[in-house]
Amino acid sequence: MRGMSGALVVGITVGVMIGGVLGVCAVCMLIRYRSKCSPNFRFRSMSRRAATIPIRVNDVDSSANLSEFSVGRYSDSSLGQVSARTSEGDAMSAWVDKEGHKRKNAASASGIPNYSYRELEKATCSFTTVIGQGAFGPVYKAQLSNGETLAVKVLATDSRQGKREFQAEILLLGRLHHRNLVNLVGYCADKGQLMLVYVYMSNGSLASHLYGQKHKPLSWDSRVSIALDVARGMEYLHYGAVPSIVHRDIKSSNILLDQSMRARVADFGLSGEQIFNSHASNVEGTFGYLDPEYLSTKTFTKKSDVYSFGVLLFELIAGRNPLQGLMEYVELATIGTEDKVGWEEIVDSRLNGKFDVKELNDMASLAYKCINHLSIKRPSMRDIVLALSRILKLSHSRKRHKESMSATEEEITIELQKSETRDPTVTEFQKKVAIDITTQSVEI
Repeated sequence: MRGMSGALVVGITVGVMIGGVLGVCAVCMLIRYRSKCSPNFRFRSMSRRAATIPIRVNDVDSSANLSEFSVGRYSDSSLGQVSARTSEGDAMSAWVDKEGHKRKNAASASGIPNYSYRELEKATCSFTTVIGQGAFGPVYKAQLSNGETLAVKVLATDSRQGKREFQAEILLLGRLHHRNLVNLVGYCADKGQLMLVYVYMSNGSLASHLYGQKHKPLSWDSRVSIALDVARGMEYLHYGAVPSIVHRDIKSSNILLDQSMRARVADFGLSGEQIFNSHASNVEGTFGYLDPEYLSTKTFTKKSDVYSFGVLLFELIAGRNPLQGLMEYVELATIGTEDKVGWEEIVDSRLNGKFDVKELNDMASLAYKCINHLSIKRPSMRDIVLALSRILKLSHSRKRHKESMSATEEEITIELQKSETRDPTVTEFQKKVAIDITTQSVEI
């Protein structure tokens, strides 16, 4: 009897325990089901889907999974005031850990080649081939074993800003491709080091040509062409990328020149971020190029990039550094200018007068519109590209006209020399009249 009662107690105990476990499982399943059906869960799902943003690559849309980051960080103010919810530290943790080691979901998932530290160390001769220095860190020239020449930008170990730049440049440049943007071809997150690998730009920065002693002065035609190249790159960022991207640090040292002297926009470390914080004390960018409206509102927009581009145009015209009183120089010049004329006094003296006055006045007038203190009155990058294209087109037309006139004069001279051989009575006056008449007919 006692054995039977003991077995009954054990059976009841086991049954209660199994029932308790089943009850807990049922409650968990019910909670999970309700959470899935709740509006908050649906919103989070929509947010994750919305975070996969198409960015146009050579006019073909591809998806860049930015779920680790707020969409607002990659939108212009015209796309809405969406605040960034991911802190710098949290965003960076998605890429590398505290010691700089690569994580599984790092940039390699986006198809960007990943170089090893040893490979880049060998290519840069143990990091001795320095070709530049920036806020991010030193830049080295690298020669790979296959003969390819690249530029390697190394994150300085004490650079907090650089970690964010590393993340931003991989996200943006890995999916943006345009002939006037510096192409990112790889990265390295190995042995505690963060590096970005770019196409090598053999002619260095625009700043080195404007202020350095190693290069001969840029011709006027080269300056106009460079301005148009930069404008096209900026136009692509503002209107070709989806969502639109603001660069936030346009300056002569961030414009690089390839072997054909074609200009490309570089250094996207501050790009794509929209700041709207009236209490923020930090100002990001380069003084001398900063939009006054940004300084007062802490909001950086496309028109802030336009302001910086206007300063760059005046830099090309005057050959003077913005940190050395360029804009004060420009404001003094405006006192003697009337609308679109009178800008000759600010021209770079190294041009030795070899420039077209009309082209100069048109370009300076455009630059002055770009630096208007009211952003609403500044032209868009599309307008700027059209204006600079017209200037360059007229320049080429004038050159062709001069060449045709020169060729015509040469043909007339040869013909008159033949006539003089046949008829010695042909006078110098007759030669001049013949050339003048033919030249006038060419101009008409």
